[in-house]
Amino acid sequence: MTALNLNALVREAHEKNDYDTLLSLIPYAKMIGIECLRLGDDMVFRLPANKDNIGNPTLPALHGGVIAGFMEHAAMLHLLMFMGIPHLPKIIDFSIDYLRAGHYRDTFVQCQVWRQGRRVANVAITAWQTSQTEPIATARAHFKVDEP
Repeated sequence: MTALNLNALVREAHEKNDYDTLLSLIPYAKMIGIECLRLGDDMVFRLPANKDNIGNPTLPALHGGVIAGFMEHAAMLHLLMFMGIPHLPKIIDFSIDYLRAGHYRDTFVQCQVWRQGRRVANVAITAWQTSQTEPIATARAHFKVDEP
């Protein structure tokens, strides 16, 4: 996909407030079921409860890898949608802190770009389920944002 096509898809998604076309470009995002909810100038990513994402069936709780993958992909999509990057950012590193169990229910993520330079962007990511003030995980990620 060319930079021009990707920028056009992002612009169209913002205009229609429908991000399914963008999400369909990323197979893992599609597989685990990531959704985007635009709330004014903020973007909240949603991972609907899905039995395929359970890692501990006795609780039941989401698999830690699904939570981490959801958070990483949300940060990448956030950069793509709001930072004017004409290509998918590449992950450099990702550090996560699991704070409590991610139970079998909808999970939400919000991202904040702490710094974006010409080559690297630093993103803080928070995941929660029932209340944003009680996160289930926090993470930080660095992405390569210059041309591949």
